[in-house]
Amino acid sequence: MSFMSSLRPGGRHGLSSRESRDPIGYAVAAVNRLAQSDLIDRVGLRKQTEQAVYSTTRNGFRVATAAGRTFARAGRATSGARPAPASSSGVFDLTPTEDEEMLVDVVRELAAELLRPAAAEANEACTAPPEVLAAAQEIGLPGLGVPEALGGIMEERSAMAGTLVAEALAEGDMGLAVATLAPGAVATAIGLWGTDAQQQTYLPAFTGSDVPVAALTIAEPAVLFDAFSLATTALRDGDGFVLDGVKSAVVRGAEAELFVVAAQLEGTPALFLVESGTEGLEVEADPSMGLRAAGLSRLHLTGVRVGADALLGGTDGEAYRECVRLSRLAWCALAVGTGQAVLDHVKDYVNERQAFGEPISHRQSVAFMVADIAIELQAMRLVTWKAASRATRGQAFAREVGLARQLCTEKGMRIGLDGVQLLGGHGFVKEHPVERWYRDLRAVGVMEGGVMV
Repeated sequence: MSFMSSLRPGGRHGLSSRESRDPIGYAVAAVNRLAQSDLIDRVGLRKQTEQAVYSTTRNGFRVATAAGRTFARAGRATSGARPAPASSSGVFDLTPTEDEEMLVDVVRELAAELLRPAAAEANEACTAPPEVLAAAQEIGLPGLGVPEALGGIMEERSAMAGTLVAEALAEGDMGLAVATLAPGAVATAIGLWGTDAQQQTYLPAFTGSDVPVAALTIAEPAVLFDAFSLATTALRDGDGFVLDGVKSAVVRGAEAELFVVAAQLEGTPALFLVESGTEGLEVEADPSMGLRAAGLSRLHLTGVRVGADALLGGTDGEAYRECVRLSRLAWCALAVGTGQAVLDHVKDYVNERQAFGEPISHRQSVAFMVADIAIELQAMRLVTWKAASRATRGQAFAREVGLARQLCTEKGMRIGLDGVQLLGGHGFVKEHPVERWYRDLRAVGVMEGGVMV
C-alpha cells in the first residue's frame, strides 16, 4: 500500500467522515503511522563513521552546488491551487484540538526517541543523520503544508499545525528540527504562491517517497540585516531574470537541489525558484555558533539566469511579506520548544542536585529562577499560538508575529542563559545539553528564512 493510499478512508489508517473534513485530519493520519509501525525500533542511530560532504567546523569549502535532479516542466502559467483557510468558530480559544494533540504526541515521540539521542553527535558533525531525516520523511513532515489537491495531506491551510510540529521537534533538538523542516518550507511556499506550472513541476517530488533537499534562503551576511532591504538583486533580462548576491544561513546548502531565493526586484523583495544545477551557483561553509546540525552554508549567486517562470508569488511583495512572517512564526515555535527542553532539564537537575544536605531547589534564588523560566515560556507559547491561529484562519497576523518574535528573541535567550546558570559548572560543559540549547536559542533573533509554517 502506498503512503498516500494508506491515508484514505476505509483503509487501516483511514479517516472517519469527521476527520476527513478536519483541516489536519490527513496530517494526523500520516504521523500516526509512526506509532503503529516499528520505525523507531527499526531505525538505528548508528555512529557515523563517514563524514558528510563537508564539516563546517574543521574544513571550509566553496564548491558548485549539488547537481540535483531534473524537474520536468509541467502545468500552465496560471494561478495554482491554494489551500483554503480554516473556518473560525468566533470564540477566542487557543486550546489545540484533539487531532492537533494527537499530532503533537506522535511528533514529540519522534523528537524524544530519535532527535534527542542524535543531537550531540549531529552538533559535532555539523550534519543531520540520514536516519533522522528518513524518519521525518516517512511520517510525512515535508508535506504538512501541501494541500491534498496537490498530493499533500492537508485539506485546509493550517499554520497552527505547522507551529505545533516545529515546537514539538525543537524539544528534541533545534538544529535537527530545522534540518527536517527545511524541505517542507519550500513545499509550503510553492503551495501557497506557486503557479499551476510551478506546483505541477515541483510539488510531486515533495509528496513522493524521495523528497528533495530544499532551502528557503532569505538571510544575508550583513550587519543589521534587514529582510525588507535585500542586497541580493534580480534584474530583468529578456524574458527572464539575472540574480546576483550572497545568501547566508542556508540550511543543508551543500546538499540542496532546489532553492527559494529572496532578491530585490525593482525596489521590491521577491522570491525566485532556483534549481541547484543552475550555472553561477556556489555554496560555501558558513560555520555558526548554534544550529550546527542544520549544516548552514552560504549561497553565492553570480550572474544566475532564470526564466520568467522562476518568479514565485508575483512582484507586488505581498507573498514575500507573508513568507517572512510565516518564517518568523516558525522560529518562535522553535524557541518555545527549545525553551521547554531547558525547563524540563533544569527542573530535574535542581531537584536532584544536593548541596548542604538538601536539593538546591530549596533555595529561593534557584526556585524563583526556575519559576521565571516557566512564566516567560508560557508567555512565549501563548503569543506564538495566537499568531499561528490567526494565520490559519486567513486573518491579519503581522502584529502578533512581531510581538511573538520580540518576546521569543529576548526571553528565549534569557531562558538559555538561566538554564546554563542553574547548572553551575555543569552548564559550561557538553555533558549536559543546555549549553547547546543556549547557543541555538540565540539564533532566533537573527535567522530569517530556512523554515516556515
